Amino acid sequence: MKKTGILNSKLAKIADDLGHTDTVCIGDLGLPVPDGVEKIDLALTPGMPSFQDVLDVYLENVLIEKVFLAEEIKTLNPQQLTSILDKLQPQTEVVYVSHEQLKERTSRCKAVVRTGEATPYSNVILQSGVII
Repeated sequence: MKKTGILNSKLAKIADDLGHTDTVCIGDLGLPVPDGVEKIDLALTPGMPSFQDVLDVYLENVLIEKVFLAEEIKTLNPQQLTSILDKLQPQTEVVYVSHEQLKERTSRCKAVVRTGEATPYSNVILQSGVII
């Protein structure tokens, strides 16, 4: 049994299979998941696991070179934005798009991970990098 790392088998499998520039979305429980995209629903009860808990574990296990966030997070959920940005490596590129564009981008993700979070704009698309 693993002592560290991602325990959810579906999420661990996705993380293990990522190639350079592959994307995974971590979002709140209301984020729609397009047909054909794997949905990993982690919600246990409202708020659990939190968006930040899932993001923290993912960032500990996957190298990220770029993130996509909804432009609206800047004004409608600045606390979440600060929490996200604080966890990223300094060289990580941050791209802001409209919330509609972010939802459209989920159709190209390897998976959408839904947390128990129910706060506005608690969604991020993470693009994997490579170890140099």
